[in-house]
Amino acid sequence: MNGMNDYGKKHQETFRYTFSTLNIPETYKIEVPIDIPFEGCINELSHRIINGLNLPLYVIEELHDELEKFIDKCSVDFYDRQTVDAIDCIKNETIEIEDIVKYWEKAFKDETFSFADNKGPSNNQLFATTFHKLAHSGPSLDAILHIEYGYAQAVQDIMNRKSRQVLTVTTAQTKEMNYAMDGLNNYSTEDDINALALKHFDDQTLIQGKWNSRLDTLKQEQRAGYREWVMKTVEEMQGVDGLYSPIGNSPIGTVKNGFIISNMSLYDMEESFTIHLGSQMKSTHNIRIMSADTLNLLKLTLDENGTVVHHPQRLQTVLELYSQDLKGLVLFIDTNNLDFYSGLGKEFFDICEGSTEFHFNSLQDQLEIIKLDLKVAVENRKSKGPVSNFLSPELQARRNKSKLLQCGDVYITKHSNLASVHLVFHMVIDDSLKSGDINSRHPVILGLRNILKAACSYDITMITIPLFLTHEMTEDMTVPWCQKRAELVLKCVKGFMIESVSLGGSELKTIQFLVPQGISEEVFGILATMVPTIFRVSTPLVFNSSEPEIKSKVKNKKSTKNKRNSTSK
Repeated sequence: MNGMNDYGKKHQETFRYTFSTLNIPETYKIEVPIDIPFEGCINELSHRIINGLNLPLYVIEELHDELEKFIDKCSVDFYDRQTVDAIDCIKNETIEIEDIVKYWEKAFKDETFSFADNKGPSNNQLFATTFHKLAHSGPSLDAILHIEYGYAQAVQDIMNRKSRQVLTVTTAQTKEMNYAMDGLNNYSTEDDINALALKHFDDQTLIQGKWNSRLDTLKQEQRAGYREWVMKTVEEMQGVDGLYSPIGNSPIGTVKNGFIISNMSLYDMEESFTIHLGSQMKSTHNIRIMSADTLNLLKLTLDENGTVVHHPQRLQTVLELYSQDLKGLVLFIDTNNLDFYSGLGKEFFDICEGSTEFHFNSLQDQLEIIKLDLKVAVENRKSKGPVSNFLSPELQARRNKSKLLQCGDVYITKHSNLASVHLVFHMVIDDSLKSGDINSRHPVILGLRNILKAACSYDITMITIPLFLTHEMTEDMTVPWCQKRAELVLKCVKGFMIESVSLGGSELKTIQFLVPQGISEEVFGILATMVPTIFRVSTPLVFNSSEPEIKSKVKNKKSTKNKRNSTSK
């Protein structure tokens, strides 16, 4: 190791320089020791020599050139000697190859770390890893669910008290306004009514703000307590076997009521199929058609006593929260902005806000971020022109001029407090879906294509799609209409799945087609029979013959084959 220890050590070389002046014919000689290898600036060293030895300024250029040549020559000689010495050490076996490897390994690590980012994992990354470990550690999953449901009950209690007070105030305000309207031009004027309406609005705003502030404070406290409990639990699990009692040490103290595991299905009717896609590189998928209310897949159900009716899907959702098997749901909304004030969007918003989001931003915060991204997306749409060659010129022009979301646009929110999904694909729709004449070039169909591509890119292996591209049954949805719409969606999804498989990424293992609740069994049976006709369904081969008969059939096949061979000869 002596050769390796000497590697990189400097030594001094003497630089000699002579010059003459115009008045004195004699030459002057200077000698300057220089460390080799030289790591400084040659130009700076030249000026220091001039100033330090009081040399005339006109020799600066010549001195610089000579000094540069000297340093280059000495540096080359220095490295040549080092190389020869290293080779001689290896030839004479005075140094081990492993020592050289370790030396360079250490040097490489030191050099890399000097330029690397020294930041460790973020708090969210650390919490995600810790939660995943805790959820897969046996009995701890029961403790996690107890705490989450206890927190959810506390939030629901605040929301119920808010609703009761708002209802009481609204009822009193309605009576007061009716009394003022009845006395118009008698004991009240239009100005009085306007002032009363303004007062009612201010009172409602004050009540809403007070309760919303209490809810936000409660959720922040729950989120901090929940995360602290998860981290503390994992730390204690590493020191002792098993999990300490969630009742005595949980951040909520005691759990009210608890929860029960329900064997009831979330679906009214369902039918499952195993299908194959592709001709050469076949892939296997599960196709499921089911009838259910969309919101039942999202919310937790309470019985008459306030006990949470817990479905097994929720257990799977918690276990797969930080995994490569995520679940998604397509939710159709009929508004081109990001405000959920009515309809299904309002119900979805209430479900999300009905419990604390422990892992991601709240739905309201996610929507605020999406609003900022929407401005950039709209500008990109205008600059890039048509979003798809499949759209008509009129529709392309209308989409490019709009500053809001258009039919077929999709934005994604992620959740950990829903019953059976992790991500929700919000797709904007319009009244054109009510018609039975839509085709594969409709913006909503193209939006489904984008959703399936995104699912394969981001580890979403199960996705739920409304089969009729709507969440409710209407009088216009006749049996022929349902058949035609289902056939279109099934065929398009099949093509998109084949395309997504060819692009690589994660594999969509399960596709769930959701039909609205209340559909008749007859129509549901018709839809179920459409799957084998559109997809290649995997069916087992069943033999009913006895063993001697099978042997005789095999013998007959062999004799027939021999006859064919003799005939060919």
